[in-house]
Amino acid sequence: MIRIAIDAMGGDNAPAANIEGALLALQESSEISLILVGKEEEINRILNGRSYEKDRLTVINASEVIETGDVPVMAVQEKKDSSLVVGMKLLRTGEADAFISCGSTGALLVAGQVIAGRLKGVKRAPLGVLLPTRKGETLLIDCGANVDARPENLLQFAVIGSLYMENVRGIKSPRVGLVNIGTEEEKGNQLTRETYPLLKQLSGINFIGNAEARDIPAGVADVCVCEAFSGNVVLKMYEGTAKALLGEIKSALKSSFLGKIGGLLIKPSLKKLLKTFDGSENGGAPMLGLNGLVVKAHGNSDANQVKNAILQSIGFSRNNVNEKIVRAIAAMKKTVETAEQA
Repeated sequence: MIRIAIDAMGGDNAPAANIEGALLALQESSEISLILVGKEEEINRILNGRSYEKDRLTVINASEVIETGDVPVMAVQEKKDSSLVVGMKLLRTGEADAFISCGSTGALLVAGQVIAGRLKGVKRAPLGVLLPTRKGETLLIDCGANVDARPENLLQFAVIGSLYMENVRGIKSPRVGLVNIGTEEEKGNQLTRETYPLLKQLSGINFIGNAEARDIPAGVADVCVCEAFSGNVVLKMYEGTAKALLGEIKSALKSSFLGKIGGLLIKPSLKKLLKTFDGSENGGAPMLGLNGLVVKAHGNSDANQVKNAILQSIGFSRNNVNEKIVRAIAAMKKTVETAEQA
């Protein structure tokens, strides 16, 4: 069984949506056993009368909750019996293979680094997000964990992201692009100019060169590598543009009688298109390079999104992604040492 812990108290719709998502995941997969971490009395009250396999779902009590407004470092240090901290400790001790939370992103990033800890050889643990594209999806890594990064960090992000997309998302030899302001090798700031030649020399990944932000929605790469400042700007612009376009389409269709008729005719195709570009179908953003998988689900996730976050953890554990990351990081260390000597 793949053991997955869930922060039952994290998020806007907690604990009901998190618990419902857990029950849906149990119905959909026989490979998992789940641990709901949070206020035991409240969780059991919601579970009361529900039908599920009792031997595959356990509840661990945690009396505190880290709120969105809490200072991340202080919250992790002071709220030691919070659902987020208790759940992360299960990851550290090996009692869980993955941990899912819709709670505070900042606290989750801090707890991941401090409590779960990084894998051997991993310098920085990046946060990735799966963005929908015309060709499927791309992993934007890092999108929020490491604002300042060195070339070696970006190399590790490329390796980690490539392994994730191949083993979890099933993409053979995923294309890796370096997020930049132009496709030419000499373009960019000092970080990207120093990283580019190292990625070219790196064996084991399918590096395709620079990836401009405007080409990401078209599916230019399966993995888009950057430091978190650029990554978060890309992510927020992506989300904002999608929301604005959707609003304009709705307004246009409602603006006239003919528009409303046309809207009814294209409604099935439009719903299919919107589902393709709905990032919530992926469930959440994985924080990679830790001792176990951490998935940050959106704060307002519903039960279906929580279920998807849980299910995406299966491939990660089944394919021993962390073991492959450790081996790959050890191998790439030689590339960095050789380049530094040169």
